[in-house]
Amino acid sequence: MAVTSTMGKAPAVKQPSGSGPRRVGGGLLDPRQLLKSTPDAVRKLNPFTLWRNPVMFIVEIGSVFTTILAIGHSTVFSWLIAIWLWLTVLFANLAEAVAEGRGKAQADALRRAKTDTVARRLVDWKPGATTLREEQVPAPQLQQNDFVVVEAGQTIPGDGDVVEGIASVDESAITGESAPVIRESGGDRSAVTGGTKVLSDRIVVRITQKPGESFIDRMIALVEGANRQKTPNEIALNILLAALTIIFLLAVATLQPLAIFSKGVQAFAPDTQALDSHGVTGIVLVSLVVCLIPTTIGALLSAIGIAGMDRLVQRNVLAMSGRAVEAAGDVNTLLLDKTGTITLGNRQASEFVPVEGVTPTELADAAQLSSLADETPEGRSVVVFAKAEYGLRERTAGELTQATWVPFTAQTRMSGVDIAEARGGSDGSAEGVRLRSVRKGAAAAVMKWVRDNGGHPSDEVGPIVDGISASGGTPLVVAEWVEGQPARALGVIHLKDVVKQGMRERFDEMRRMGIRTVMITGDNPLTARAIAEEAGVDDFLAEAKPEDKMALIKKEQEGGKLVAMTGDGTNDAPALAQADVGVAMNTGTSAAKEAGNMVDLDSDPTKLIEIVEIGKQLLITRGALTTFSIANDIAKYFAIIPAMFAAIYPGLDTLNIMRLHSPTSAILSAVIFNAIIIVALIPLALRGVRYRPSTASAMLRRNLWIYGIGGIIAPFIGIKIIDLIIMSIPGIS
Repeated sequence: MAVTSTMGKAPAVKQPSGSGPRRVGGGLLDPRQLLKSTPDAVRKLNPFTLWRNPVMFIVEIGSVFTTILAIGHSTVFSWLIAIWLWLTVLFANLAEAVAEGRGKAQADALRRAKTDTVARRLVDWKPGATTLREEQVPAPQLQQNDFVVVEAGQTIPGDGDVVEGIASVDESAITGESAPVIRESGGDRSAVTGGTKVLSDRIVVRITQKPGESFIDRMIALVEGANRQKTPNEIALNILLAALTIIFLLAVATLQPLAIFSKGVQAFAPDTQALDSHGVTGIVLVSLVVCLIPTTIGALLSAIGIAGMDRLVQRNVLAMSGRAVEAAGDVNTLLLDKTGTITLGNRQASEFVPVEGVTPTELADAAQLSSLADETPEGRSVVVFAKAEYGLRERTAGELTQATWVPFTAQTRMSGVDIAEARGGSDGSAEGVRLRSVRKGAAAAVMKWVRDNGGHPSDEVGPIVDGISASGGTPLVVAEWVEGQPARALGVIHLKDVVKQGMRERFDEMRRMGIRTVMITGDNPLTARAIAEEAGVDDFLAEAKPEDKMALIKKEQEGGKLVAMTGDGTNDAPALAQADVGVAMNTGTSAAKEAGNMVDLDSDPTKLIEIVEIGKQLLITRGALTTFSIANDIAKYFAIIPAMFAAIYPGLDTLNIMRLHSPTSAILSAVIFNAIIIVALIPLALRGVRYRPSTASAMLRRNLWIYGIGGIIAPFIGIKIIDLIIMSIPGIS
């Protein structure tokens, strides 16, 4: 096994006008969702629910304490503080409820796919059995390793693998795609999902799910956020927020003895003399704590994580854990299958190379004729290329009545036709019939056929075949035998594996992000190198076997890197389980889907690149809002403290640059702003900060300039505007 570097060697891929790499966007926030999610936000006020968020739990405790003080010392100021503290907690819950609410809307659609299906369970089913005994049972009662039969028009009762038969299946209830898919026993397209519908034929399915743990059940739980566990980064950030909260609690606690020492209790709220000193101090200190601890990011942190998983669901990708989404954002190495991911998957004819003495048109005619019985995509491409490039009419096998067709098989590696042709005389009259045979296929197989029919390999064929192979193409030799003459090679067809448009640009983006891309292929090293250079991947692994993939993943991980890969077969399961981000195709086997930590319902291997971008967007959003929150708290500190203590220490008045009206309005303005900014940032938390491929240092600069400076400026502007409004309220100003 060898991984060979190809970075920087490939020519540019021409891209049509207007095309380009896809960008990861974010879902829009429906304003009506705020209203729909309000009841859920109220239910989350339950302390047994809220304690998982230590920052907001402290805010709720402060709200309860302030409410008690307001009841005992009823004033406009005390009640406004109490109300806005409760709104702060409610808005924090609303952010999470809105994120979960969007998932619940998707879950409702999934539930409609989970019907009360009656299963036709087979009793003592054995492969090849001709006599079958059925019993009808409700689908929820099916057990692992039960066998059920499903026919056209019936719903598949549970997740499983097809063990007999082949059928067309409608999976639109799961994937949203209306085009049916083929599911058959054996191979990598045997997995079926409960709730999907068989459109044709008949299949026998072995149930692989446990009761109550079907794929749809897991999808519903995941999109609703019920199974979302905190990721390591979230836990670390929560610890940081808790530490900052403790620091600010201690800092605010020192203000009480300072107030007593200065005999300046009235300076905290000179306009509320109806309150005793303890009531004033308690309300003010709680307000300060709420304003200065990191409530903004504490309120939005959970919503950011849920929204990241939601963005994946919008793209028909299910992440089995938030850890997988987060890991996608930190991926260092991407392993990508060549076929279907980097290339279109079907090699296509791109050139006819005739030998000396044969015209290109003669070669094209023979190539087309010998490909009419070849139903493979490669064979079809030869027929189409001959028509498009040489103007040959596209013939069909039924047009030639005196012909024996030789279809392509994996054993012969050839296709062709044997024709009885009329032999014309010099005066145009028929002189009888002669036999003509044309073959097209792998070089070794066709040249053996030439030798078996009295011919000799041409010295020209070998170099042409080697040249096409060296360029990454696949050579197919075309030969003919005419009765009475030795067989001869006419030329070579150049089949090319076509790289998808825009792939080079996307790999360039990955490189700018510091992500190394490795193409995995079973091709020989020459072909693999040519495709890798054209696509622009960094490395490639040729002639790869399952154990080679595992070895490469472990080697990357030993260096401290995170690895992502896609797969759909049972032989991919070990590598999917080993990878930090394993994306299984929904069309693949149950083993692959169980091994991966993500499932792509569209079975599009190229989506791995989008998954990485969504993961990075999640991390960027969390980092940006954390920067904003901390800067926001620092700004509030410098906005409030000078206004509060200016009456005690007149020198501090020079720091009151906003010229807030009074300590009372300063406190209340800060509390109101602290609550409103949470609601203002909910759309950004759900949509995500726009992702742009760049270096870590560039991202840091962008964060500091936009969200750091913005977090400092916003409170000064917002608190001043609220202060001006408060001044007009009787009893406060």
